Amino acid sequence: MTEAIATVADHMQTELVTLTDGMEIIRAVTILLDTGVSGACVLDAEGRLVGVLSKRDCLRAALNAAYYKEWGGTVADMMSPQPETLEATLDLVGAAERFVNSAYRRFPVMLEGRLVGQISRTDVLRALSTQWR
Repeated sequence: MTEAIATVADHMQTELVTLTDGMEIIRAVTILLDTGVSGACVLDAEGRLVGVLSKRDCLRAALNAAYYKEWGGTVADMMSPQPETLEATLDLVGAAERFVNSAYRRFPVMLEGRLVGQISRTDVLRALSTQWR
C-alpha cells in the first residue's frame, strides 16, 4: 500500500495578514512593516481575493510619495491584481511544480472559491524533504 502524498491544505499557513482593496496604501505599508510579513492577500468588501500587495508594490508607492511629497492612493491602486493561486486539495508535488515554474515565493490557497490560507516555497520544501527520508 502506498502512502498518500500530502496536500497544500496539510502544510499551508492559515493565520494570515490580509488587507482590503479600499485601504489607504500608507496604512497597508504600516501593517506590513509592523507585522514583518513580505506581502499580504487583498480582499474586497465581500471577502473575495482580488489581489496581493507585496513589499515591492509598496516600494512603488514609496517612490511615488518621494516624487510627489505625499502618500496617496489605495491598496487597489498598487496591488498585483488577479493573483495566481493554488487549490487546497493540490498535492505537494503539484505545488512544487508550480513553484519551480514561477517566480512567486508564496501562493494564496483557495478552497471552493474562498481564501483559506497561504503556502510558501519553504513550506513545500520542508514538507517534501521530510516525506521521503
